[in-house]
Amino acid sequence: MAANMYRVGDYVYFENSSSNPYLIRRIEELNKTANGNVEAKVVCLFRRRDISGNLNTLADSNARDFEEESKQPSMTEQHKHQLKHRELFLSRQFESLPATHIRGKCNVTLLNETDVLTGYLDREDCFFYSLVFDPVQKTLLADQGEIRVGSKYQAEIPDKLPEGESDSRVQEKLETKVWDPNNQLKDSQIDQFLVVARAVGTFARALDCSSSIRQPSLHMSAAAASRDITLFHAMDTLQKNGYDLAKAMSTLVPQGGPVLCRDEMEEWSASEAMLFEEALEKYGKDFNDIRQDFLPWKSLASVVQFYYMWKTTDRYIQQKRLKAAEADSKLKQVYIPTYTKPNPNQIMAPGNKPGMNGAAGFQKGLSCESCHTAQSPQWYAWGPANLQCRLCASCWIYWKKYGGLKTPTQLEGATRTGTDAPPRTHMTRQEVQGMSPFTSTAGRAKLLAKNRQTFILQTTKLTRIARRVCQDILQPRRAARRPYASINANAVKAECMIRLPKAPKTPAKSRPIPRPSLANIVKELAVQAPLKLKAPRSAPTPINRNQGNQSRSATALLGKRPFDSVSGHPFSANGRPFPSGMRTTSQSVIKRQKVSQGDAPNPVVFVATKDTRALRKHLTQAEMRRAARKPHTPVRVKLPLPSRPLPLPLAVPLLPSSTSEPIVLED
Repeated sequence: MAANMYRVGDYVYFENSSSNPYLIRRIEELNKTANGNVEAKVVCLFRRRDISGNLNTLADSNARDFEEESKQPSMTEQHKHQLKHRELFLSRQFESLPATHIRGKCNVTLLNETDVLTGYLDREDCFFYSLVFDPVQKTLLADQGEIRVGSKYQAEIPDKLPEGESDSRVQEKLETKVWDPNNQLKDSQIDQFLVVARAVGTFARALDCSSSIRQPSLHMSAAAASRDITLFHAMDTLQKNGYDLAKAMSTLVPQGGPVLCRDEMEEWSASEAMLFEEALEKYGKDFNDIRQDFLPWKSLASVVQFYYMWKTTDRYIQQKRLKAAEADSKLKQVYIPTYTKPNPNQIMAPGNKPGMNGAAGFQKGLSCESCHTAQSPQWYAWGPANLQCRLCASCWIYWKKYGGLKTPTQLEGATRTGTDAPPRTHMTRQEVQGMSPFTSTAGRAKLLAKNRQTFILQTTKLTRIARRVCQDILQPRRAARRPYASINANAVKAECMIRLPKAPKTPAKSRPIPRPSLANIVKELAVQAPLKLKAPRSAPTPINRNQGNQSRSATALLGKRPFDSVSGHPFSANGRPFPSGMRTTSQSVIKRQKVSQGDAPNPVVFVATKDTRALRKHLTQAEMRRAARKPHTPVRVKLPLPSRPLPLPLAVPLLPSSTSEPIVLED
């Protein structure tokens, strides 16, 4: 009965999927809905499998530091593997889940450097956390609630002085005296001086414009002047003036006017106080997050001081009563019976109703994927359906509770040892696509839609002018080699405005480019356009995963080639015929198929030949830049005449001294 009774503050397992591990949550509230069901408002805790690889690397580094500082005993690789399943990451994300999805209780504690990590492996349903995960920012931070226990945080107590020996330390360097109880003033005289200090504070608020707006009435100003900040200032004044009332009185009212002392409660505005209450409701007493997200213009000391002053106000008492009334109206506990329905991933015996998710039709003789046992009262399907992996009953419970297997498997990147099962080869591309989140049509559509969201950076006229006028400051060649280095654009533009009146007024020489008419261009394109012959349809691409091991034919690759060969005459990508002597790739005429992103073959890679690399050496730097800026124009290469005749077997064919043929890259 007590095991099935769940209360606020318990850490519990929630099941949201029959094949995935349990979710670990902390119950914050239990609310009854209108239709009579119970919903639990919970705090989310995440496992290592729920965060990215970069954050896992950060968590590993934090774990190594903890082991070195706390001097943990050495552990085996299997224990280290299982210990990762016991680590959780706290978050401040809330969600509401049906209470009927609760599958049991667990224990989650904050990791302390006095704990022994192997002790968590000896206890069932026991987890720990030391880092806080932010699902929005995707960051891991150390928990601020850490209990600092250990030699690093304890004070060093000096040895006790023997009897009769005086302390030789200088007391003024160790502490500062702020009040002397053995002064010459009587208590009545000190009380009278404090009354005068309050009266001076009230008068100072009457003279201050901002204070008169916040405390428009006399009794509000008098109440603000009676706060502790005024009394502390009065007692400090007495201490600094040697408890001389005449000197202390003149210090309270200097020549410029009365001294005004205000604390954080008086400095903060009403809107800032409302923001603080909202942040306190969301983050609790985590003052770092309160300051960072709600009050970044306030210091951390100011936020802490305001909190303890705010707790003395009537506003805090009212909110405390409202929360107590709300807590009385909510459920304190709920009874959830034990879940006894069979799991759909069970592999049923012959004659029984088969399970779901590929649980039926398993081959006989397969062992457990985790412990490699071949005998179990019940088997469960695990992993991709086409791999036919299964787990025994105990390993299935371990998987559901801890989110991993007892030993690393092939699917987790480890090599399986033993001869009880033959090792599998690597996954085919079709199997990887089946496990990819973008295999479905909806996922692929989202990916394509995201890739189409492009943007263009367009420079202004002043920027283009500044690039030419201030080349010595900008150093464009250096900036191109180091694109990650920042450039002070404002300084460059300011220097440009100074140099611009002194720049030469002669206009830049422009060379007009003769352009043919539109009719001639259309006529030339019509003449040079290649003939498009219809090719016979090729066989459809197999989508069965069992055919994934077949080698891709050359026809499937040619659909991505940028060259088409029509009736033995080669044509380039823009339809123009290649000149004589050009080396092209011979290929058959096929009809280009529309290949989806998931089934697209490997991209075509163009590799420069030795001839091409030899020709590049004869190009100047200006010609290389011109060719890069205008890749559609032919490149003219002037080769030097050989000093002596070359032998017959030439590696590089002889070319004329000047040619207008474009450079073609073989693939």
